[in-house]
This record gives sequence, C-alpha cells and structure tokens, in this order.
Amino acid sequence: MDVVKKPEYKIGNQKAIEMIKERVGNGPAYLTFDIDCLDPAFAPGTGTPVWGGLSSGQAAILLRDIAGINMIGGDVVEVSPSYDTSGATAIAGAHAVTELLCIWGSNSKNKRA
Repeated sequence: MDVVKKPEYKIGNQKAIEMIKERVGNGPAYLTFDIDCLDPAFAPGTGTPVWGGLSSGQAAILLRDIAGINMIGGDVVEVSPSYDTSGATAIAGAHAVTELLCIWGSNSKNKRA
C-alpha cells in the first residue's frame, strides 16, 4: 500500500525564518509586511481577514529572528482602521513598523559612523 504524504502546511517559525534567510541571502531586500497574514483576532481591520493566520506573537518572533538580512526598505500594508473599532489592527501595524525599523537598523550598512 502506497502512503500518500500530506503537504506540509505547518512548518513553524524556525523553518520559515530559515527559508526567508536562505532565499534573501546577502542581497538587498525590500520587506513588505501584509497585516492580513495575522489572524483576525489580532488584526480585524484589513480588507482580507483570513481565519487561521499568525498570532501577533508569532509575527513578532518571525520579524525579530530575520534581523541581519540586508534590508534596504520596507512597508506595512493592508491596515484599514475603519474596519476595526478596537484599534487592535493599528496597534499591530505600529508594532510591525517598529520591528521593520529594528531590522533595517540592525543592518550594518545603514549605520553611520
């Protein structure tokens, strides 16, 4: 009997981080953080909420652990505060921007003497 291997949907943060760093390598990278990768429980104010997305904690770990890439720019997209009366999406977006700035700042090529 042949065993059909199911596709791997859950690779985990560490594997995702390894894949990102491998793909980017040392080349210049522009990093876009799409807020609708977060589960709507953490960011309901987006045009395309997707059930089963990342938690804000998972996103923070992922962003923090890719520090060291040669990030030359980045953005946060799909934040739509008008769809979120709680303000959680704007807060998540602000945290994502902070993490992107930290990644950019950790790049030694962006530091001034």
